[in-house]
Amino acid sequence: MKFTVKDAISEEGLNRGLRAVIKDGLCSHTMGTLTGGVFLVAFALKLNASNSVIGLIAAIPPLMHIMQIPSIYLVEKIRVRRAITVFASAISRTLWLLIAMIPFIFDPRTGLFVLVGSITLNSAFAAVGGCSWNSWMRDLIPQDRLGAFYSKRMALSTAFGIIVFLASGYYLAYWKKQFPDYEIYSYSLLFTLGFVVGILGVYFISTIPEPGMERIEKKQGFFTMVVQPFKDPNFKRLIIFLASWNFAVNLAAPFFTVYLIKRLEYDMKYIIALTVLCQVTNLLFLRIWGRVSDRFNNKSVLSVCAPLFIMCIFAWTFTTFPEKHAFTMPLLILIHIFMGIALSGVTLASGNISMKLAPKGKATTYMVAQGLASSMAAFISPIIGGQCIDYLKGHEFSFSFNLIRHGVETIIPALSLSQWDFFFVFASIIGLYSIHRLAAIIEIGEVEEKIVISELISEVRRGMRNFSTVGGLRYMLQIPFVIIRGRSLNKKLDITKLDKTL
Repeated sequence: MKFTVKDAISEEGLNRGLRAVIKDGLCSHTMGTLTGGVFLVAFALKLNASNSVIGLIAAIPPLMHIMQIPSIYLVEKIRVRRAITVFASAISRTLWLLIAMIPFIFDPRTGLFVLVGSITLNSAFAAVGGCSWNSWMRDLIPQDRLGAFYSKRMALSTAFGIIVFLASGYYLAYWKKQFPDYEIYSYSLLFTLGFVVGILGVYFISTIPEPGMERIEKKQGFFTMVVQPFKDPNFKRLIIFLASWNFAVNLAAPFFTVYLIKRLEYDMKYIIALTVLCQVTNLLFLRIWGRVSDRFNNKSVLSVCAPLFIMCIFAWTFTTFPEKHAFTMPLLILIHIFMGIALSGVTLASGNISMKLAPKGKATTYMVAQGLASSMAAFISPIIGGQCIDYLKGHEFSFSFNLIRHGVETIIPALSLSQWDFFFVFASIIGLYSIHRLAAIIEIGEVEEKIVISELISEVRRGMRNFSTVGGLRYMLQIPFVIIRGRSLNKKLDITKLDKTL
């Protein structure tokens, strides 16, 4: 296959290429839905994986981002990013075939080693392709369209992913009912289908035009190129924020499914329903966050979404008290709704702000530096998380109020923290530190959080008018965003005045 670069890309060629980027997004997201997340964790558990092994599986992909360091040299040497992306992605996605064959070829113990090894190779080649892809997209997509374009790509991918996820969940439930003794083989079909869709995505990648890389008059040494982003004060602040953020999120997120299965003992159908709920709210808010980020900036979106997600992590501690209670499922539903809202903004804005702050012509090095720091944090945190969960087993902290009246003692529980609760609290504290680091980043167009919230409410209201005429519903949407900033409704955000201004 012959790949060429173009000094200039016509408007028609650009639009055709952007459509291909969206098509690959659909394929890549579908492949990720079929081969990752809940399904991968459930598959590993069927192979008798421990919490530490689950943490290791979650840690491998970010660890393999270290492969982006030699990828910088590869990109600068070959200077045809499309070729690198196509071949690396094809090899990476083909490895899902080997994973699909594990139940047919290996016993569970050996299969677990093969799974870990295959994910390692898969992630390594994906990192090589991702390095060239990020640099390529930085030069291809117009900067003033980043928010709108990526929100559209993510929205379409998420919408299709929800359909695929639901269909996969129904298929797994049907298989389990028909062949209960061969449940593990149902995942093999999912992974095989993921491979097929992933290779289709590689074809779409091969059709995207590539603008030529800018020539640097003064050649820089490889080491100088690698350390340059860390000498840029503002980009260094971004690196610190994203690294601490990824540490906090990946400390907790890989174990949500494990917690639901092992601690709360929910069936897979409930887990799938909660995941779909999160994805639906993610989808509904993607376009909104895209418009907000283009109107203001990405940091403003992060300043609202990041605290909201940390509140969601902390809220997991209340799903038991100390055991499941009547409000466990309603609380889980609320957590997944707001996690979807927060994740849509964080995912969109964190990717866009990295591209925006990376200088033109140096995007490869800058994006790799940011990605590597975040990946190292994301690599360490699940391993620490898995070890912490195992270590905290049997630990409990609680206190209660004792009310004695007329000689009758009534015990009123006030707080109860056990194994998983300590874990979620620790992740929340790390998340608060990352939010503190966000404040130091400088991005043109930054506005106060309350302006972003006002714009968000305005966008939501415009959408809600098509579904409801109940005025009180609009006010309900404002409350969570005010609470997460720790501000008084009466003092800091006069809802009545805000409603009049909108």
